[in-house]
Amino acid sequence: MTILTFLMIILIFIVLIGIINEKFFHIQSDIALIMFSFIISLILLMVSSFLPIEPLSDFIFGLGDFGFEEYLMDGVLCFMLFAGASKVNMNKFRQNVRAISLLALLTTFLSSMLYGIFFYAVSYIFGIGMDLVTCILLGCVVSPTDPIAATGILNKIGLSKNVCSVIENESLFNDGTGVTLFIFVRSLVSHSKESNFLVLMSKEIFGAVLVAFAVSFLLFKLMKLTKDPIKYILISLLDVTLVYMICEICGFSGVIASVVCGMYFSVAYSKMERRVKVIDPQDLYKNFWEIIESLLNSILFVMIGLLVLDLEISRYILIIVPAAILINILARCSGVYVSSFLTGNKNIPGNYNNTEYVILMTWSALKGGLSLALAIGTKEFLTHDIYVLFMNVTYITIFFTVLVQGLTVKKVYFALEKHKTARMIKNRKGA
Repeated sequence: MTILTFLMIILIFIVLIGIINEKFFHIQSDIALIMFSFIISLILLMVSSFLPIEPLSDFIFGLGDFGFEEYLMDGVLCFMLFAGASKVNMNKFRQNVRAISLLALLTTFLSSMLYGIFFYAVSYIFGIGMDLVTCILLGCVVSPTDPIAATGILNKIGLSKNVCSVIENESLFNDGTGVTLFIFVRSLVSHSKESNFLVLMSKEIFGAVLVAFAVSFLLFKLMKLTKDPIKYILISLLDVTLVYMICEICGFSGVIASVVCGMYFSVAYSKMERRVKVIDPQDLYKNFWEIIESLLNSILFVMIGLLVLDLEISRYILIIVPAAILINILARCSGVYVSSFLTGNKNIPGNYNNTEYVILMTWSALKGGLSLALAIGTKEFLTHDIYVLFMNVTYITIFFTVLVQGLTVKKVYFALEKHKTARMIKNRKGA
C-alpha cells in the first residue's frame, strides 16, 4: 500500500467519523476517532474471516501494518510536541512547577516500578512466566501519560486552565522520564550495556535542553531578520526538525528537546507581539501550528484504532484485561499520592486536598501513541509470546484510559469541584 493510498483512507475515516459524530453522537472528536476506527477495524476483521478473499485480506493487513512506530517516533512526534508545548501558559507553569516536576519525574518513576511489581505478582500467580525486570519494562511502556492525548482531549472538555496546565505540562515532560527509564530497563532485558539510570537521565535531559536552547536561540535570531510570516513558519519547522535529529544522533531525548523548542518559541514569539500584529495580522503562524496539531492528532488516533487489524491476541487475554486496568490505576494512584505528599497541601494546584488531587491526577492520566510505539519497539528482543502480551496490555491500557477515563473525566472533575467547595464551606463555618 502506498503512502498516498494510506493517507487517503485515513482522511476518509477522519471526515466520515467526524461528520457522523457531529450529527448523531456528539462525543469529544478525538475520542470518537479512536473509538469508531476501532469498531470499523473489528467489522473489517469479521468480514475478512467470513469472506476470505485475498485482495480484501491484503488490504486489511496493509492498513494494520503501515509502520506506526516509524510514523510516530521518526516522523511526526516532534511536530506534535512542539505544537502542544507552544501553547503552554508560562505563568501557570511557573506557578505549578513543583507539582509538575514531581509528577513528571517521581510519579512516572514510581508508577513504572510499582506497575512492574504488581504485574510480576500476577505473572507468578497465573504462571505467565515473566521475570521482574521484564514486568518493570512493561511498566515503563504504559506508565507515562501521553501529551498528545492530554492536549487533544482534556483541553476540550471544560477543565479549568490551572488543572489543564498541570496535566498537560506533566504529560509533556514525563515522556522524557519514561523513555529514559525504558531505555535503561530495556538494556537489562536485552543484556546490552547502557549507563546507569542517573547518568542516562542526565544525558537525555540536559543534553536535550542544551541543544534545544542553542538551536532555538540561533534560529529565532534568524526569524527577526525577516518580515515574512511564512518564513516564521518555515524557521519554526526547521528548528524542531533540526533539534530532534541532533538529539536522536547524540543520544539525547528528542521528546524533551521538542517540548523545550515549543516553549522557547512561544515565549520569544510573545515578546514580538507589536511587530507580529503589523506583519502577521491574520496570525498565520499560530493558526498553522493549531491546524498541524489538529490534523496530526486526528491521524494518530485513527492509526491507533486501525492498528488492531495487526494485533495478535495473547492466550492470557482473560487474565491481562482486568490486570492491565486495575494495575494501571493502582500504580498511578500510588505514584501520585507520594508526589502529592511531597508537594505539600499549600502547593497542591487548585486548592485540592490530597485525596481530591490524587483522584483527579489518576483519572486524567490518559495513555496514547507513545506507549504503543515503545511497545512495538520491544519486538526485536522479546520472545513472541511476551511481545504479544506487551502489545495486548498496552492496547487495553490506551483504550481504557482514552475511552472510559476520557469520556468520564469531566464528570469526575466537576464532582471533585463540588466536593472541594462543600469542604471549603464546612471549614469556614468550623473556623
